[in-house]
Amino acid sequence: MFKVKPLRTEWVTLLASLYLLIGFNSVLWNHLSEVVAPGVHGIFLRLAFAALIFCAFNLILTLVAFPRVLKPLLITLFMVSAGAAYFMNQYGILIDVGMLRNTAETNVSEVHDLLSLKLFIYILLLGVVPSLVLYKTPISYRRWHRELLGKLFAATATLGMLGVVALVNYQGLASLFRNHHEIRLMLVPSNVVGASIGYVREQVGTAAKPFSKIGEDAQRDPAWQQHARKSLTVLVVGESARAENFGLLGYGRDTTPELGKEAGLIAFSDVHSCGTETAVSVPCMFSNLTRKGYEASKAKNQEGLLDVLQRAGLAVRWRDNQSGCKGTCDRVQFEDVSNLKDPALCTSSECHDEILLQGLASIIDNLQQDTVLVLHQMGSHGPEYFKRYPMQYERFTPVCPSNALNQCSEQSIINGYDNTLVYTDHVLASLIDILRSKQDKVDTAMLYLSDHGESLGEYNLFLHGTPYMLAPEQQKHVPMLAWFSDNYRKSFAIDTDCLNKARNEPLSQDNLFHSMLGLLQVHTALYQPQLDMFAGCRPALWGRA
Repeated sequence: MFKVKPLRTEWVTLLASLYLLIGFNSVLWNHLSEVVAPGVHGIFLRLAFAALIFCAFNLILTLVAFPRVLKPLLITLFMVSAGAAYFMNQYGILIDVGMLRNTAETNVSEVHDLLSLKLFIYILLLGVVPSLVLYKTPISYRRWHRELLGKLFAATATLGMLGVVALVNYQGLASLFRNHHEIRLMLVPSNVVGASIGYVREQVGTAAKPFSKIGEDAQRDPAWQQHARKSLTVLVVGESARAENFGLLGYGRDTTPELGKEAGLIAFSDVHSCGTETAVSVPCMFSNLTRKGYEASKAKNQEGLLDVLQRAGLAVRWRDNQSGCKGTCDRVQFEDVSNLKDPALCTSSECHDEILLQGLASIIDNLQQDTVLVLHQMGSHGPEYFKRYPMQYERFTPVCPSNALNQCSEQSIINGYDNTLVYTDHVLASLIDILRSKQDKVDTAMLYLSDHGESLGEYNLFLHGTPYMLAPEQQKHVPMLAWFSDNYRKSFAIDTDCLNKARNEPLSQDNLFHSMLGLLQVHTALYQPQLDMFAGCRPALWGRA
Protein backbone atom coordinates (compact mmCIF):
# COMPACT_ATOMS: atom_id res chain seq x y z
CA MET A 1 0.00 0.00 0.00
CA PHE A 2 1.30 3.45 -0.97
CA LYS A 3 2.47 5.51 2.01
CA VAL A 4 3.00 9.22 2.12
CA LYS A 5 6.46 10.13 3.37
CA PRO A 6 6.28 12.18 6.60
CA LEU A 7 7.12 15.87 6.20
CA ARG A 8 9.10 17.98 8.60
CA THR A 9 7.20 20.87 10.14
CA GLU A 10 9.39 23.33 8.26
CA TRP A 11 8.15 21.98 4.92
CA VAL A 12 4.53 21.97 6.08
CA THR A 13 4.65 25.62 7.16
CA LEU A 14 6.41 26.64 3.94
CA LEU A 15 3.87 24.85 1.73
CA ALA A 16 0.93 26.09 3.80
CA SER A 17 2.21 29.68 3.64
CA LEU A 18 2.57 29.42 -0.13
CA TYR A 19 -0.94 27.99 -0.48
CA LEU A 20 -2.47 30.69 1.73
CA LEU A 21 -0.69 33.34 -0.30
CA ILE A 22 -1.66 32.03 -3.73
CA GLY A 23 -4.88 30.07 -3.20
CA PHE A 24 -7.11 32.69 -1.58
CA ASN A 25 -5.83 36.10 -2.64
CA SER A 26 -6.79 36.60 -6.26
CA VAL A 27 -8.70 39.77 -5.31
CA LEU A 28 -5.59 41.18 -3.66
CA TRP A 29 -3.31 40.38 -6.60
CA ASN A 30 -5.77 41.90 -9.08
CA HIS A 31 -6.01 45.02 -6.94
CA LEU A 32 -2.22 45.31 -6.67
CA SER A 33 -1.94 45.16 -10.46
CA GLU A 34 -4.25 48.19 -10.59
CA VAL A 35 -2.64 50.35 -7.91
CA VAL A 36 1.02 49.52 -8.58
CA ALA A 37 2.70 51.20 -11.53
CA PRO A 38 3.28 48.91 -14.56
CA GLY A 39 6.70 47.97 -15.80
CA VAL A 40 9.72 46.35 -14.22
CA HIS A 41 9.56 48.44 -11.06
CA GLY A 42 5.91 47.49 -10.50
CA ILE A 43 6.60 43.80 -11.02
CA PHE A 44 9.53 43.98 -8.60
CA LEU A 45 7.36 45.73 -5.98
CA ARG A 46 4.60 43.11 -6.28
CA LEU A 47 7.16 40.32 -5.91
CA ALA A 48 8.62 42.07 -2.85
CA PHE A 49 5.15 42.39 -1.36
CA ALA A 50 4.48 38.68 -1.98
CA ALA A 51 7.81 37.73 -0.40
CA LEU A 52 7.09 39.92 2.62
CA ILE A 53 3.68 38.33 3.20
CA PHE A 54 5.04 34.83 2.59
CA CYS A 55 7.73 35.37 5.23
CA ALA A 56 5.18 36.79 7.68
CA PHE A 57 2.84 33.81 7.18
CA ASN A 58 5.69 31.32 7.58
CA LEU A 59 7.00 33.04 10.70
CA ILE A 60 3.61 32.89 12.41
CA LEU A 61 2.95 29.28 11.40
CA THR A 62 6.42 28.25 12.54
CA LEU A 63 5.72 29.63 16.01
CA VAL A 64 2.51 27.58 16.36
CA ALA A 65 3.70 24.40 14.62
CA PHE A 66 3.15 21.95 17.47
CA PRO A 67 1.52 18.50 17.52
CA ARG A 68 -2.30 18.65 17.85
CA VAL A 69 -2.16 22.35 17.00
CA LEU A 70 -0.78 22.76 13.47
CA LYS A 71 -3.18 20.54 11.53
CA PRO A 72 -6.41 21.75 13.18
CA LEU A 73 -5.25 25.35 12.82
CA LEU A 74 -4.40 25.01 9.13
CA ILE A 75 -7.61 23.14 8.34
CA THR A 76 -9.59 25.90 10.04
CA LEU A 77 -7.69 28.55 8.09
CA PHE A 78 -8.26 26.72 4.79
CA MET A 79 -12.01 26.42 5.36
CA VAL A 80 -12.51 29.97 6.58
CA SER A 81 -10.27 31.38 3.85
CA ALA A 82 -12.25 29.54 1.17
CA GLY A 83 -15.45 31.22 2.34
CA ALA A 84 -13.75 34.60 2.58
CA ALA A 85 -12.28 34.25 -0.91
CA TYR A 86 -15.70 33.43 -2.33
CA PHE A 87 -17.45 36.48 -0.88
CA MET A 88 -14.57 38.79 -1.76
CA ASN A 89 -14.53 37.55 -5.37
CA GLN A 90 -18.31 37.44 -5.67
CA TYR A 91 -19.28 40.77 -4.12
CA GLY A 92 -16.06 42.77 -3.86
CA ILE A 93 -16.34 43.01 -0.07
CA LEU A 94 -13.52 43.90 2.30
CA ILE A 95 -13.28 42.03 5.58
CA ASP A 96 -12.91 43.97 8.82
CA VAL A 97 -14.48 43.77 12.28
CA GLY A 98 -17.61 45.51 10.99
CA MET A 99 -18.14 42.94 8.26
CA LEU A 100 -17.58 40.11 10.74
CA ARG A 101 -20.04 41.72 13.16
CA ASN A 102 -22.58 42.01 10.38
CA THR A 103 -22.09 38.33 9.55
CA ALA A 104 -22.33 37.21 13.18
CA GLU A 105 -25.55 39.16 13.75
CA THR A 106 -27.41 38.14 10.60
CA ASN A 107 -30.37 35.77 10.58
CA VAL A 108 -31.10 32.44 8.90
CA SER A 109 -33.05 34.02 6.04
CA GLU A 110 -30.20 36.34 5.12
CA VAL A 111 -27.69 33.49 5.28
CA HIS A 112 -29.92 31.41 2.99
CA ASP A 113 -29.90 34.23 0.41
CA LEU A 114 -26.12 34.01 0.19
CA LEU A 115 -25.85 30.25 -0.37
CA SER A 116 -25.04 29.03 -3.86
CA LEU A 117 -23.47 26.17 -5.81
CA LYS A 118 -20.46 28.36 -6.49
CA LEU A 119 -19.91 28.83 -2.74
CA PHE A 120 -20.05 25.07 -2.28
CA ILE A 121 -17.45 24.62 -5.03
CA TYR A 122 -15.15 27.19 -3.43
CA ILE A 123 -15.44 25.46 -0.04
CA LEU A 124 -14.91 22.04 -1.58
CA LEU A 125 -11.95 22.80 -3.84
CA LEU A 126 -10.14 25.44 -1.79
CA GLY A 127 -11.07 24.23 1.69
CA VAL A 128 -12.09 20.57 1.92
CA VAL A 129 -9.68 19.01 -0.61
CA PRO A 130 -6.45 20.60 0.73
CA SER A 131 -7.66 19.93 4.28
CA LEU A 132 -8.03 16.22 3.46
CA VAL A 133 -4.57 16.16 1.90
CA LEU A 134 -3.14 17.80 4.99
CA TYR A 135 -5.06 15.46 7.29
CA LYS A 136 -3.67 12.39 5.48
CA THR A 137 -0.12 13.71 5.37
CA PRO A 138 1.98 12.59 8.37
CA ILE A 139 4.11 15.26 10.01
CA SER A 140 7.42 14.29 11.53
CA TYR A 141 8.13 16.00 14.84
CA ARG A 142 11.52 15.71 16.49
CA ARG A 143 12.09 15.41 20.20
CA TRP A 144 10.93 18.56 21.94
CA HIS A 145 14.34 20.19 22.48
CA ARG A 146 15.42 19.54 18.88
CA GLU A 147 12.02 20.71 17.64
CA LEU A 148 12.37 23.97 19.56
CA LEU A 149 15.89 24.41 18.21
CA GLY A 150 14.61 23.80 14.69
CA LYS A 151 11.83 26.36 15.18
CA LEU A 152 14.33 28.88 16.47
CA PHE A 153 16.50 28.39 13.41
CA ALA A 154 13.54 28.53 10.98
CA ALA A 155 12.04 31.58 12.68
CA THR A 156 15.39 33.38 12.70
CA ALA A 157 15.98 32.64 9.02
CA THR A 158 12.46 33.74 8.09
CA LEU A 159 12.75 36.88 10.17
CA GLY A 160 16.07 37.66 8.50
CA MET A 161 14.56 37.24 5.02
CA LEU A 162 11.61 39.39 6.02
CA GLY A 163 13.97 42.12 7.19
CA VAL A 164 16.03 42.00 4.01
CA VAL A 165 12.94 42.23 1.80
CA ALA A 166 11.56 45.12 3.85
CA LEU A 167 14.82 47.06 3.87
CA VAL A 168 15.66 46.60 0.20
CA ASN A 169 12.16 47.68 -0.84
CA TYR A 170 11.39 50.03 2.04
CA GLN A 171 10.29 53.09 0.08
CA GLY A 172 8.02 51.22 -2.32
CA LEU A 173 6.44 49.02 0.36
CA ALA A 174 6.04 51.88 2.82
CA SER A 175 4.31 53.99 0.16
CA LEU A 176 2.08 51.06 -0.80
CA PHE A 177 0.90 50.42 2.76
CA ARG A 178 0.59 54.13 3.57
CA ASN A 179 -1.50 55.03 0.52
CA HIS A 180 -3.61 51.88 0.24
CA HIS A 181 -5.08 51.00 3.63
CA GLU A 182 -7.53 48.68 1.91
CA ILE A 183 -4.77 46.14 1.24
CA ARG A 184 -4.78 44.81 4.80
CA LEU A 185 -8.53 44.16 4.48
CA MET A 186 -7.95 42.14 1.30
CA LEU A 187 -5.20 39.85 2.60
CA VAL A 188 -6.64 36.41 3.40
CA PRO A 189 -6.58 34.95 6.04
CA SER A 190 -5.01 37.76 8.09
CA ASN A 191 -8.07 39.95 7.48
CA VAL A 192 -10.37 37.25 8.90
CA VAL A 193 -8.09 36.59 11.86
CA GLY A 194 -7.72 40.29 12.63
CA ALA A 195 -11.47 40.87 12.34
CA SER A 196 -12.15 37.87 14.59
CA ILE A 197 -9.77 39.14 17.26
CA GLY A 198 -11.36 42.59 17.08
CA TYR A 199 -14.88 41.17 17.33
CA VAL A 200 -14.02 38.94 20.29
CA ARG A 201 -12.32 41.86 22.03
CA GLU A 202 -15.42 43.97 21.37
CA GLN A 203 -17.71 41.32 22.85
CA VAL A 204 -15.50 40.86 25.91
CA GLY A 205 -15.37 44.62 26.39
CA THR A 206 -19.14 44.80 26.13
CA ALA A 207 -19.63 42.09 28.73
CA ALA A 208 -17.16 43.72 31.12
CA LYS A 209 -18.80 47.15 31.13
CA PRO A 210 -21.81 47.97 33.33
CA PHE A 211 -25.01 48.94 31.56
CA SER A 212 -25.69 52.69 31.64
CA LYS A 213 -28.93 54.59 31.68
CA ILE A 214 -29.12 57.89 29.82
CA GLY A 215 -31.64 60.71 29.84
CA GLU A 216 -32.94 59.91 33.31
CA ASP A 217 -34.21 63.50 33.48
CA ALA A 218 -36.42 63.03 30.38
CA GLN A 219 -39.89 64.50 30.59
CA ARG A 220 -42.42 65.87 28.18
CA ASP A 221 -42.90 69.60 27.75
CA PRO A 222 -46.06 71.14 29.28
CA ALA A 223 -47.15 71.88 25.70
CA TRP A 224 -48.33 68.25 25.58
CA GLN A 225 -51.23 69.22 27.84
CA GLN A 226 -52.64 71.31 25.00
CA HIS A 227 -52.82 68.35 22.59
CA ALA A 228 -56.44 67.58 21.79
CA ARG A 229 -55.77 64.04 20.51
CA LYS A 230 -53.41 61.14 21.08
CA SER A 231 -50.47 61.00 18.69
CA LEU A 232 -48.80 58.25 16.67
CA THR A 233 -45.32 58.93 15.30
CA VAL A 234 -44.16 56.19 12.92
CA LEU A 235 -40.45 55.87 12.30
CA VAL A 236 -39.67 53.59 9.36
CA VAL A 237 -36.14 52.18 9.27
CA GLY A 238 -35.39 51.33 5.66
CA GLU A 239 -32.90 48.72 4.49
CA SER A 240 -30.20 49.19 1.82
CA ALA A 241 -32.07 52.02 0.07
CA ARG A 242 -29.65 54.39 -1.60
CA ALA A 243 -30.58 57.96 -2.41
CA GLU A 244 -29.08 57.77 -5.90
CA ASN A 245 -31.91 55.49 -7.09
CA PHE A 246 -34.79 57.27 -5.35
CA GLY A 247 -37.15 58.86 -7.86
CA LEU A 248 -38.14 61.65 -5.47
CA LEU A 249 -34.48 62.68 -5.24
CA GLY A 250 -33.92 63.10 -8.97
CA TYR A 251 -33.20 59.57 -10.24
CA GLY A 252 -33.80 59.16 -13.96
CA ARG A 253 -36.34 56.40 -13.35
CA ASP A 254 -39.55 57.00 -11.44
CA THR A 255 -39.03 54.48 -8.65
CA THR A 256 -41.39 56.42 -6.35
CA PRO A 257 -44.58 56.94 -8.40
CA GLU A 258 -47.00 56.70 -5.46
CA LEU A 259 -45.01 58.84 -3.04
CA GLY A 260 -44.70 61.46 -5.76
CA LYS A 261 -48.46 61.97 -5.48
CA GLU A 262 -48.55 62.26 -1.68
CA ALA A 263 -49.39 65.79 -0.61
CA GLY A 264 -47.20 67.21 2.13
CA LEU A 265 -44.34 64.71 1.74
CA ILE A 266 -40.85 66.15 2.30
CA ALA A 267 -37.84 64.41 0.76
CA PHE A 268 -34.45 65.36 2.20
CA SER A 269 -31.75 65.18 -0.46
CA ASP A 270 -28.42 65.23 1.41
CA VAL A 271 -28.51 62.63 4.19
CA HIS A 272 -25.66 60.29 5.11
CA SER A 273 -25.57 57.14 7.19
CA CYS A 274 -23.57 56.40 10.32
CA GLY A 275 -22.29 53.11 8.94
CA THR A 276 -22.46 50.92 5.88
CA GLU A 277 -24.09 47.93 7.55
CA THR A 278 -27.18 47.43 9.70
CA ALA A 279 -25.18 46.24 12.71
CA VAL A 280 -23.57 49.69 12.92
CA SER A 281 -26.13 52.07 11.40
CA VAL A 282 -29.16 51.00 13.40
CA PRO A 283 -27.64 51.15 16.91
CA CYS A 284 -25.72 54.30 15.92
CA MET A 285 -28.74 56.22 14.63
CA PHE A 286 -30.71 55.42 17.80
CA SER A 287 -27.83 56.44 20.06
CA ASN A 288 -26.56 59.88 21.06
CA LEU A 289 -22.96 58.94 20.23
CA THR A 290 -22.75 60.32 16.65
CA ARG A 291 -20.75 58.59 13.94
CA LYS A 292 -17.39 59.95 15.09
CA GLY A 293 -17.99 58.91 18.70
CA TYR A 294 -19.66 55.60 17.98
CA GLU A 295 -18.27 52.43 19.51
CA ALA A 296 -20.22 49.18 19.26
CA SER A 297 -19.35 48.10 22.80
CA LYS A 298 -20.41 51.48 24.20
CA ALA A 299 -23.68 51.53 22.27
CA LYS A 300 -24.57 48.02 23.48
CA ASN A 301 -23.94 49.04 27.09
CA GLN A 302 -26.15 52.08 27.27
CA GLU A 303 -29.73 53.07 26.61
CA GLY A 304 -30.76 54.82 23.43
CA LEU A 305 -33.45 57.02 21.94
CA LEU A 306 -36.31 54.58 22.50
CA ASP A 307 -35.48 54.23 26.20
CA VAL A 308 -35.48 58.00 26.65
CA LEU A 309 -38.80 58.41 24.85
CA GLN A 310 -40.34 55.62 26.89
CA ARG A 311 -39.04 57.19 30.13
CA ALA A 312 -40.70 60.45 29.13
CA GLY A 313 -44.07 58.68 29.08
CA LEU A 314 -44.47 57.69 25.45
CA ALA A 315 -45.47 54.16 24.49
CA VAL A 316 -42.78 52.68 22.23
CA ARG A 317 -43.24 49.67 19.94
CA TRP A 318 -40.91 48.02 17.43
CA ARG A 319 -42.23 45.92 14.54
CA ASP A 320 -39.55 43.96 12.74
CA ASN A 321 -39.52 42.32 9.32
CA GLN A 322 -35.78 41.75 9.24
CA SER A 323 -32.96 40.53 11.45
CA GLY A 324 -33.85 42.32 14.69
CA CYS A 325 -33.05 45.72 16.12
CA LYS A 326 -29.37 45.15 17.06
CA GLY A 327 -30.11 45.86 20.73
CA THR A 328 -31.88 49.19 20.24
CA CYS A 329 -35.34 47.85 21.13
CA ASP A 330 -34.38 45.40 23.89
CA ARG A 331 -36.34 47.31 26.55
CA VAL A 332 -39.47 48.25 24.58
CA GLN A 333 -42.36 46.25 23.16
CA PHE A 334 -41.09 44.11 20.27
CA GLU A 335 -43.04 42.27 17.58
CA ASP A 336 -41.41 40.04 14.96
CA VAL A 337 -43.63 39.86 11.88
CA SER A 338 -41.06 38.29 9.57
CA ASN A 339 -42.38 34.75 10.02
CA LEU A 340 -46.11 35.31 10.06
CA LYS A 341 -48.23 32.87 8.06
CA ASP A 342 -49.95 35.21 5.63
CA PRO A 343 -50.33 33.49 2.24
CA ALA A 344 -50.70 36.82 0.43
CA LEU A 345 -47.54 38.40 1.83
CA CYS A 346 -45.32 35.63 3.14
CA THR A 347 -43.36 32.76 1.64
CA SER A 348 -41.75 29.90 3.52
CA SER A 349 -38.67 32.01 4.30
CA GLU A 350 -39.78 35.65 4.60
CA CYS A 351 -42.59 38.19 4.38
CA HIS A 352 -42.90 41.22 2.15
CA ASP A 353 -42.88 44.58 3.90
CA GLU A 354 -46.62 45.20 3.70
CA ILE A 355 -46.80 42.78 6.61
CA LEU A 356 -45.57 45.67 8.76
CA LEU A 357 -48.84 47.49 8.08
CA GLN A 358 -51.04 44.56 9.02
CA GLY A 359 -53.48 45.59 11.74
CA LEU A 360 -52.12 49.15 11.88
CA ALA A 361 -55.54 50.73 11.38
CA SER A 362 -56.87 48.73 14.34
CA ILE A 363 -53.87 49.76 16.47
CA ILE A 364 -54.64 53.42 15.74
CA ASP A 365 -58.35 52.97 16.50
CA ASN A 366 -57.48 51.51 19.91
CA LEU A 367 -54.59 53.82 20.77
CA GLN A 368 -54.52 54.52 24.50
CA GLN A 369 -51.21 56.41 24.76
CA ASP A 370 -49.13 58.77 22.72
CA THR A 371 -47.05 56.27 20.78
CA VAL A 372 -43.86 55.94 18.78
CA LEU A 373 -43.97 52.97 16.41
CA VAL A 374 -40.80 51.80 14.66
CA LEU A 375 -41.18 49.70 11.51
CA HIS A 376 -38.01 47.87 10.44
CA GLN A 377 -38.15 46.90 6.77
CA MET A 378 -36.60 44.11 4.76
CA GLY A 379 -36.51 46.80 2.08
CA SER A 380 -33.85 46.35 -0.60
CA HIS A 381 -31.68 43.79 1.16
CA GLY A 382 -29.47 41.94 -1.31
CA PRO A 383 -28.24 40.00 -3.05
CA GLU A 384 -31.54 38.38 -4.02
CA TYR A 385 -33.38 41.59 -4.85
CA PHE A 386 -36.01 39.68 -6.83
CA LYS A 387 -37.31 38.19 -3.57
CA ARG A 388 -37.96 41.55 -1.91
CA TYR A 389 -41.16 42.46 -3.77
CA PRO A 390 -44.37 40.84 -5.12
CA MET A 391 -44.35 40.20 -8.85
CA GLN A 392 -46.84 43.01 -9.60
CA TYR A 393 -44.13 45.51 -8.63
CA GLU A 394 -41.60 44.15 -11.13
CA ARG A 395 -41.68 47.28 -13.23
CA PHE A 396 -38.17 47.04 -14.69
CA THR A 397 -36.93 43.96 -16.55
CA PRO A 398 -34.96 41.80 -17.11
CA VAL A 399 -34.05 41.05 -13.50
CA CYS A 400 -31.04 39.14 -12.17
CA PRO A 401 -32.62 35.90 -10.85
CA SER A 402 -29.62 34.86 -8.76
CA ASN A 403 -27.46 35.83 -5.80
CA ALA A 404 -24.39 35.51 -8.06
CA LEU A 405 -24.45 39.20 -8.93
CA ASN A 406 -21.08 39.19 -10.68
CA GLN A 407 -22.53 36.76 -13.22
CA CYS A 408 -25.51 38.98 -14.05
CA SER A 409 -25.53 42.00 -16.31
CA GLU A 410 -25.23 45.34 -14.55
CA GLN A 411 -28.59 46.46 -15.90
CA SER A 412 -30.42 43.35 -14.65
CA ILE A 413 -29.02 43.97 -11.15
CA ILE A 414 -30.12 47.61 -11.25
CA ASN A 415 -33.56 46.55 -12.53
CA GLY A 416 -34.08 44.16 -9.64
CA TYR A 417 -32.87 46.73 -7.13
CA ASP A 418 -35.06 49.48 -8.57
CA ASN A 419 -38.07 47.18 -8.30
CA THR A 420 -37.41 46.88 -4.55
CA LEU A 421 -37.66 50.67 -4.34
CA VAL A 422 -40.89 50.66 -6.32
CA TYR A 423 -42.28 48.29 -3.70
CA THR A 424 -40.92 50.37 -0.82
CA ASP A 425 -42.64 53.33 -2.47
CA HIS A 426 -45.94 51.43 -2.34
CA VAL A 427 -45.45 50.39 1.29
CA LEU A 428 -44.65 53.93 2.44
CA ALA A 429 -47.48 55.45 0.40
CA SER A 430 -49.89 52.89 1.88
CA LEU A 431 -48.64 53.77 5.36
CA ILE A 432 -49.23 57.48 4.75
CA ASP A 433 -52.73 56.74 3.42
CA ILE A 434 -53.56 54.81 6.60
CA LEU A 435 -52.19 57.59 8.78
CA ARG A 436 -54.08 60.23 6.82
CA SER A 437 -57.31 58.28 7.06
CA LYS A 438 -57.04 58.33 10.88
CA GLN A 439 -55.93 61.94 11.34
CA ASP A 440 -59.34 63.08 12.59
CA LYS A 441 -58.93 60.71 15.59
CA VAL A 442 -55.14 60.68 16.11
CA ASP A 443 -52.32 63.10 15.28
CA THR A 444 -50.19 61.07 12.87
CA ALA A 445 -46.72 61.45 11.34
CA MET A 446 -44.15 59.37 9.48
CA LEU A 447 -40.38 59.67 9.25
CA TYR A 448 -38.52 57.30 6.91
CA LEU A 449 -34.75 56.84 7.04
CA SER A 450 -32.72 54.08 5.39
CA ASP A 451 -30.00 52.44 7.48
CA HIS A 452 -27.38 52.53 4.70
CA GLY A 453 -27.10 52.42 0.94
CA GLU A 454 -26.01 49.72 -1.51
CA SER A 455 -23.40 49.09 -4.19
CA LEU A 456 -24.65 47.65 -7.46
CA GLY A 457 -21.36 46.94 -9.20
CA GLU A 458 -19.74 50.38 -9.12
CA TYR A 459 -15.98 49.99 -8.56
CA ASN A 460 -16.58 46.20 -8.68
CA LEU A 461 -18.40 46.39 -5.33
CA PHE A 462 -21.74 44.80 -4.53
CA LEU A 463 -24.05 44.94 -1.49
CA HIS A 464 -22.76 47.01 1.44
CA GLY A 465 -20.49 46.82 4.49
CA THR A 466 -17.37 48.38 2.98
CA PRO A 467 -15.36 50.15 5.74
CA TYR A 468 -16.73 53.69 5.98
CA MET A 469 -13.52 55.49 5.03
CA LEU A 470 -13.26 53.38 1.86
CA ALA A 471 -16.97 53.05 1.05
CA PRO A 472 -18.34 54.72 -2.07
CA GLU A 473 -21.06 57.36 -1.83
CA GLN A 474 -23.70 54.83 -2.90
CA GLN A 475 -23.32 53.00 0.42
CA LYS A 476 -23.52 56.17 2.55
CA HIS A 477 -25.97 58.54 0.83
CA VAL A 478 -29.45 57.53 1.96
CA PRO A 479 -33.02 58.77 1.48
CA MET A 480 -35.05 60.36 4.27
CA LEU A 481 -38.70 61.36 4.07
CA ALA A 482 -41.12 63.10 6.42
CA TRP A 483 -44.90 63.44 6.41
CA PHE A 484 -47.14 65.11 9.01
CA SER A 485 -50.91 65.15 9.23
CA ASP A 486 -52.45 68.62 9.49
CA ASN A 487 -53.35 68.17 13.15
CA TYR A 488 -49.94 66.73 14.03
CA ARG A 489 -48.28 69.70 12.40
CA LYS A 490 -50.40 72.09 14.45
CA SER A 491 -50.07 70.17 17.74
CA PHE A 492 -46.29 69.91 17.47
CA ALA A 493 -45.78 73.35 15.89
CA ILE A 494 -43.97 72.11 12.79
CA ASP A 495 -43.59 74.55 9.88
CA THR A 496 -43.54 72.23 6.88
CA ASP A 497 -42.96 75.08 4.44
CA CYS A 498 -39.78 75.86 6.34
CA LEU A 499 -38.74 72.19 6.22
CA ASN A 500 -39.29 72.11 2.48
CA LYS A 501 -37.00 75.08 2.04
CA ALA A 502 -34.33 73.37 4.16
CA ARG A 503 -34.66 69.95 2.54
CA ASN A 504 -31.33 70.22 0.70
CA GLU A 505 -29.23 71.05 3.76
CA PRO A 506 -26.70 68.38 4.80
CA LEU A 507 -27.97 65.95 7.43
CA SER A 508 -26.95 62.57 8.78
CA GLN A 509 -28.15 59.85 11.09
CA ASP A 510 -26.47 61.83 13.88
CA ASN A 511 -29.54 64.10 13.69
CA LEU A 512 -32.12 61.41 14.43
CA PHE A 513 -31.69 61.18 18.22
CA HIS A 514 -32.01 64.93 18.83
CA SER A 515 -34.57 65.52 16.09
CA MET A 516 -36.94 62.96 17.61
CA LEU A 517 -36.51 64.51 21.07
CA GLY A 518 -37.20 67.93 19.58
CA LEU A 519 -40.13 66.80 17.46
CA LEU A 520 -41.77 65.01 20.38
CA GLN A 521 -41.11 67.86 22.80
CA VAL A 522 -39.05 65.82 25.26
CA HIS A 523 -36.82 67.73 27.69
CA THR A 524 -33.48 66.23 28.70
CA ALA A 525 -29.97 67.55 29.22
CA LEU A 526 -28.89 65.20 26.40
CA TYR A 527 -30.74 67.27 23.82
CA GLN A 528 -28.53 69.23 21.42
CA PRO A 529 -30.60 71.74 19.41
CA GLN A 530 -27.86 72.13 16.79
CA LEU A 531 -28.46 68.48 15.81
CA ASP A 532 -32.26 68.85 15.74
CA MET A 533 -33.26 69.05 12.08
CA PHE A 534 -36.67 70.46 13.08
CA ALA A 535 -35.36 73.15 15.45
CA GLY A 536 -35.17 75.90 12.85
CA CYS A 537 -38.73 75.21 11.70
CA ARG A 538 -40.44 75.31 15.08
CA PRO A 539 -41.28 78.27 17.35
CA ALA A 540 -38.78 78.60 20.21
CA LEU A 541 -41.46 78.07 22.83
CA TRP A 542 -39.86 75.11 24.50
CA GLY A 543 -36.85 72.85 24.25
CA ARG A 544 -34.69 74.68 26.76
CA ALA A 545 -33.13 71.91 28.83
